[in-house]
Amino acid sequence: MPLPTGDHVRYGGDHNPEQWPREVWDADHAAFDLAHVTTLTLGVFAWAHLQPAPDVYDFSRLDAIVEHTAAQGRDVVLATPSGAMPPWLAAAHPDACRVDDQGRRHLYGQRHNHCPSSPAFRRLSVAMADRLAARYGDHPAVVAWHVGNEYGGACYCDLCAAGFHDWLRTRYGTLDRLNDAWNATFWSHTFTAWDQVPPPTMLSEHWRSPNHTAFQGITLDYRRYMSDRLREGFVAEKAAIRAHVPTTPVTTNLMGFYQPVDYHRWADDLDFVSWDNYPPLPDDPRRTAARMAATHAAMRGLKGGQPFWVMEQTPSTTASRDVNPVKRPGVLALWTWQAVAHGADATLFFQMRQSRGACEKYHGALIDHSGRTDTRVFREAAALGAALASTGDALLGARTPARVALLLDWDAWWAVEMTDGYNRHVSYLQTLLQHHRALWSANAAVDVVPVTADLAPYDVVVAPALHLLKGDLPDRLTAFVEAGGTLVTSFYGGRVDESTNAFLGVPPLDPLLGVRVEETDSGVPGATNPVTLVLDGETTTHDATLVFELLVPDEGTDVVGTYGADFYAGRAAVTRARRGSGEAWHVGTGLDDDGVARVLRHVLDRHGLAGPHADEPDVEVVDRVAPDGTTYRFVLHHGAAPVALAAQVGGTDLLTGRVVLPGDRLTLAPAEVLVLQQPAPASAPAVRPVARGRQRARRTSA
Repeated sequence: MPLPTGDHVRYGGDHNPEQWPREVWDADHAAFDLAHVTTLTLGVFAWAHLQPAPDVYDFSRLDAIVEHTAAQGRDVVLATPSGAMPPWLAAAHPDACRVDDQGRRHLYGQRHNHCPSSPAFRRLSVAMADRLAARYGDHPAVVAWHVGNEYGGACYCDLCAAGFHDWLRTRYGTLDRLNDAWNATFWSHTFTAWDQVPPPTMLSEHWRSPNHTAFQGITLDYRRYMSDRLREGFVAEKAAIRAHVPTTPVTTNLMGFYQPVDYHRWADDLDFVSWDNYPPLPDDPRRTAARMAATHAAMRGLKGGQPFWVMEQTPSTTASRDVNPVKRPGVLALWTWQAVAHGADATLFFQMRQSRGACEKYHGALIDHSGRTDTRVFREAAALGAALASTGDALLGARTPARVALLLDWDAWWAVEMTDGYNRHVSYLQTLLQHHRALWSANAAVDVVPVTADLAPYDVVVAPALHLLKGDLPDRLTAFVEAGGTLVTSFYGGRVDESTNAFLGVPPLDPLLGVRVEETDSGVPGATNPVTLVLDGETTTHDATLVFELLVPDEGTDVVGTYGADFYAGRAAVTRARRGSGEAWHVGTGLDDDGVARVLRHVLDRHGLAGPHADEPDVEVVDRVAPDGTTYRFVLHHGAAPVALAAQVGGTDLLTGRVVLPGDRLTLAPAEVLVLQQPAPASAPAVRPVARGRQRARRTSA
């Protein structure tokens, strides 16, 4: 189902007029006019006033809000309010409140607080979705439906335990298969009835934290189950909406790299992807920019490269962290254009007006407590809104093509961080982001995709910390390499099956990689071992930390990097095996950023995939290609000082109308953005071909 169409990239955000008297609504919309706001999300946390008692519904205020919004010429994303249940629901149905992993039934409070197995919560949330869709489903202002809010967390109550048993029956069929998958003969864990299986908690299989678990198979399956259980709630509400609204797209706001929920398991149920962009507290602007680029790519990758929405970002500051700095001048626009460059067809805020109380009263908003429109934040937001409006519909539906794939797998993420042995200081996500950062720094176009993705469109596949292998992935990676592609794996790669049992004999990836892991040493944080890399006739030395695999290369496998210390000094740390017309690399240790970047830059250069201005560290270059073949080149400056560049392609800047010729000298100020429109070629290729082989020609420099 296509995304909602519009005149240009949608702009606006989460509006809560139910919290304010009517005169404030008029003032808000006057400000929205100044800021070029097109789209408002309504009703996200409105359950208590929409349904003040179990059998009492009152839509009068929402009726007025929707009509007022439509009368101002703005579109509506209408939310179901199940992200925060009302107090009466918890009082009447205590099983709607979660049980935590210490066995405690929670009282009413906060949000994200419902049990996904509660029959009462499911019945009442679906009934609310049904009534909303029946009432507003054919309203011309409603362009999308937003179910719930930021699904997450877990419950361990008896209802969830019973649901887990049903889920296990479906997955395994027999107890013999379940016991085999969990290696249940260990510690006398052989189950003889389904209801003997406890949810893995601090009272059963866990200690210290949910990542410290005696049986990884049980905990891994419970995480899969809970992700599915939360998804069932979304699907049930969506079905209620669909009964009245057959074509308007339905989504929910995801949270990027959020470990508890496997978004790949949700992708088919989302009509389009939307997510909330709140990057961690920035310690280095480049690292923050790289992380956002990776997350945009991961969200785009959920549905095969389809454009997505940023459903929330803050105009200025967050409110939930120990330290909440404001966005510096220009950063709001820079980060918004970065999102658009990577595939966003909408960039929306939380929130439109600051709440007067509770935990988000100091969370940033388009309109602050003063209600003024002459603040720095409002002026920047209004200028951004005008700039987005000026682009018209040129960017809508444009894709962000790439020939490099970075594999992301929630099962591997869970498995790496709950496995005993090796090193608990290793972070799957940080390892993934380190590899992405190296690719991003070279301005390579990257898709972040699931392990089930078609590999045919890519020349390079990077699979860091891919601890768990499932399905036919080893065979597909082998075919990919033999056809001419380059695969890069890292430490911990390919050690266990989908139940986290170690492979016996030869692990499936070893023949492709041309290497086996004899031992795995671990180091405390800060302890390093120097690794010497020899690439392109140049020798460099880099620190390695945390993980040190002792590699035994097969005959014919190239040793590219060697350890410099400890009893394995001189032994292989980085290898390359040539298979067919391709290459398979294995980096068996935690190389520092420069070391990972050196390996990946060599791989990119083999395929001509280092992008324009790849050696300018603060300049990001991203292409979006419209269905007619027109290319829009985004040049984004993340540095703190002006930078001079020579234009590598010509085009018209979509934001200023300036005509740029190849070779023109450009000086970009901090946070400055160019969007160069390049005409479509006479015979434009498809934006996203199903397969294009292993192209060897260097990409056109631009």
